[in-house]
Amino acid sequence: MRVVVTGAAGMIGSNLVHGLNAAGIDEVIAVDDLTEGMKYRNLLGATLADYFDREEFYRRFERGELGRVEAVFHEGACSDTMEHNGRYMLENNYRCSKGLLDACQAQGTRLLYASSAATYGDSSEFRESPECERPLNVYGYSKLLFDNVVRRMLPTARHQVAGFRYFNVYGPREQHKGRMASVACHHFGQLREHGKVRLFGEYGGYGPGEQARDFVYVEDVVAVNLWFLRHPERSGVFNVGSGRSQPFNDVAHATINAVRAQRGEPPLTLAEQVKAGLIEYTPFPEALVGKYQCRTEADLTALRATGCDIEFVDVGTGVHRYAEWLAGRG
Repeated sequence: MRVVVTGAAGMIGSNLVHGLNAAGIDEVIAVDDLTEGMKYRNLLGATLADYFDREEFYRRFERGELGRVEAVFHEGACSDTMEHNGRYMLENNYRCSKGLLDACQAQGTRLLYASSAATYGDSSEFRESPECERPLNVYGYSKLLFDNVVRRMLPTARHQVAGFRYFNVYGPREQHKGRMASVACHHFGQLREHGKVRLFGEYGGYGPGEQARDFVYVEDVVAVNLWFLRHPERSGVFNVGSGRSQPFNDVAHATINAVRAQRGEPPLTLAEQVKAGLIEYTPFPEALVGKYQCRTEADLTALRATGCDIEFVDVGTGVHRYAEWLAGRG
């Protein structure tokens, strides 16, 4: 089986490449923009059939020059939720994806692509339904725009198209993302640099650190993608999250105790961590007022209806695995 992974040197893309290899699929074409060259580290140890710069790939794939490709995992995108250049965002996340969709359908290639929970914005419900979709930024809008294209074409689609609305993904191979890395990644860095982690204080009716997200471990995201690869008859737009909402306090608590365990130190309760100064609450930033989701929780009804039975780990388990991975790489 020959597959393509766009955004292959990114967090989800690189974990997908390694996951495909682990599943016995070595004919993997990696596609990315390595202007930020150090991202190559995410692909170390992976078996690749070829590598293309993103500009060359889209041009050649649309012309049918790459031969038979069974599936494209489209993870490449601008994922910076603070990017305000709408023309840039729509060109990268919408127009590029639409061209790829058309090429895949023309060539008999399945498309499994990354959407985002940012499509829901300030909604209080997180179902794959228009009445729940109110993006707060142009990133979320760019993803919703493409999801709607997919929805319209699905009744006549000749080949599988599956979009995954990722919630808050965390785990290995995200260090290159800078400020867009997960909360867990930032917490590990803050502990290393400052000996404590920082969380937002009270906001939106939630107490300090009690704003909540559906945190999903990247290995579970890979498992969902591979499940759909094995089930080409399943198409649609689906939430991919743990199905549980957990406060940021849970991430901080798990991260601190994971690091303490590596040092041979006993775990502490959240209250003990706060009292010891290991958690610091900071005022909520003015720049995010009115643009911030205080709570997310994936409705997994549609995903489960496909037969996908992947079990998602909770924050405590996922952060512990992440800490072990980080420790193994110094």
